[in-house]
Amino acid sequence: MGTGQSREGRLRDTDSETGTDSETESETSTSHGGGSTSDNSYHSASGGGNNKGTTLSSTPKTESITSKAKTDALINKIGKLSIDSTSQTLQRVKLYQHIGGTTAAAKWVPVEKQVGYEFVREDEDDDDSDDDDNWKLNTKRNFRSWLLVVGGKFSARVDDTLQTKFFDDQLRVDFAWQGVWALKFMNSSDYHSFVAEYHDHLFENTHGLPPTEENKIKIFGKDFVVWARGEGEDESIWADAEDNFAEKERALRETLREQAKTGVQSLTMGALDNSFLVGKSGIEVLTNLSEGVHSRGVTLTLANKSSYQTPKKGMLMRGERDMMVLSPSEQGDPHAGGVSQLDLSTGKTVANWEFQKDGTPISMLDVTNDTKASQLDSSGSTFLGLDNNRLVRWDMRDRYGVVQEISSPVLNWSEGHQFSRGTNFQCFATAGDGSIVVGSKDGKVRLYGLTSMKQAKTAFPGLGSPITHVDVTYDGKWILATTDTYMILISTLFKDKDGKVKTGFSGRMGGKIAAPRLLKLNPIDAHNAGKGHKFHGGQFSWVTESGQLERNLVVTVGNYTVIWNFRRVKQSDHECYKHEKGLKSCYCYKVVPKEESIVESKFMHDGQTGASKAPLVVATTTNFSSFNINEDQDSQ
Repeated sequence: MGTGQSREGRLRDTDSETGTDSETESETSTSHGGGSTSDNSYHSASGGGNNKGTTLSSTPKTESITSKAKTDALINKIGKLSIDSTSQTLQRVKLYQHIGGTTAAAKWVPVEKQVGYEFVREDEDDDDSDDDDNWKLNTKRNFRSWLLVVGGKFSARVDDTLQTKFFDDQLRVDFAWQGVWALKFMNSSDYHSFVAEYHDHLFENTHGLPPTEENKIKIFGKDFVVWARGEGEDESIWADAEDNFAEKERALRETLREQAKTGVQSLTMGALDNSFLVGKSGIEVLTNLSEGVHSRGVTLTLANKSSYQTPKKGMLMRGERDMMVLSPSEQGDPHAGGVSQLDLSTGKTVANWEFQKDGTPISMLDVTNDTKASQLDSSGSTFLGLDNNRLVRWDMRDRYGVVQEISSPVLNWSEGHQFSRGTNFQCFATAGDGSIVVGSKDGKVRLYGLTSMKQAKTAFPGLGSPITHVDVTYDGKWILATTDTYMILISTLFKDKDGKVKTGFSGRMGGKIAAPRLLKLNPIDAHNAGKGHKFHGGQFSWVTESGQLERNLVVTVGNYTVIWNFRRVKQSDHECYKHEKGLKSCYCYKVVPKEESIVESKFMHDGQTGASKAPLVVATTTNFSSFNINEDQDSQ
């Protein structure tokens, strides 16, 4: 099994009367087969929420149909946008659909040679709140979302779940909604009017406010409004990131594959001898090899007083001799009231630690190591914890030097802060020096330095979607934030008033700073990734020493593991960015497909096989695989 190939293909019009074909050249299909693309497109990050839509009429290529009553009501509202009855004031486009999925027969087919489209407000009774189980930035009551209505085919809520991609050179817009569709515009004026109107409605659907300059400053802040739009950035940060980058793209090949024994919940990578699959029935021990990981046939179980025990995450400590296991307190609740400490040499639970503050039990949403490399510190006794409104450092040593009872020890709240309600913390990570990055439901990314866990040095505003996972490079210069529909790559570098280069962990950023870059899937891959196709657990390849550089970015999306070359993403003259306006997006990636939904994908420690060749480990609930660079290509 290797990397998949994109099938964005060509748009083909077939004239049934004359029997002639006319072709419109589409983007070169190199998204994840290596190489670069020519993406003459405009991208915006403003947006989010759940994609709700209404199918207007039954067609052989539409995958689901709503009730006839709602269909008739919406058709009457927009005046039947089919070509036969379209008003001359409505814009007309060619409509295509992509069929065939990932098969060799996949292609674009014309659905309508001319069809009307319009942006309309949804009716009050169209707001199916029971379908929207996602947290949204826009929580205004009675807000009527903007819908994109295309002919008698469908109506879709304008948000980032459409995975919209724009092709300026082709006057074309692709998006995923119960299938994959493309709109081909008749002229440049119509196309650019659509793009502008689409992004205005995207902003309003996301934030509940009209897209005025005043409202954008209100949402993003005066210091970051230009950053959020991708305008006026300090391009030198990206230009200096990689000079003269030229690297041959090589495919990945599956070198090891085995069945998992534990019903995998997460993957814990070790830098030394072992890695681990954390599962419902225990923790499976894996041996780290140069070509990947191999099961040792040993499963560790936890001894816990709780009646509900499903390990969620494992965190290695003390030279990777111990593992702290985070388990939810109750089924359906991600919070935990403590951690179990496993001695990996004996396989026994040596302690079940409780989270307490001033004698009162509290819960944690996540835990992580003090630094990027502290799991290798044989004497480490502290680690970090995160809850929705708490950031804390826990210490396994008693503050008074008293030996605690091993049956029910209490962790010492060493330092931290309990914030007022509203922070909505969701995820966090640490750099090599212990600096902390925290992602929130409101989309904000906060940077905490070494001197305080109470006040963030820098707080990047949300671009429109909740942050579900964050990672940071060892040197603290780059942050990768994951949302449901894309990833955000953020540079933390800036120059202070004296011209000294710093990171946002040591000083407050703002003003003229490098705009972020977005990492997205094209609509075809987003649709083919599987039902839901949400981005999950994006992270850098793993280094734990100063001077080493991360080489790849990886994220899980449904049945796909998606990999970007970090240096290529940072290239200022990269093909993806040449014709883009606003925030720049990179679509040059590799895909590793699996037959079932993927739980987690991580690169092994770079010390295993060398900085550029660390294997990739991909785990589903039932199996795990190791992928390596295909060295055979070098000899060809």
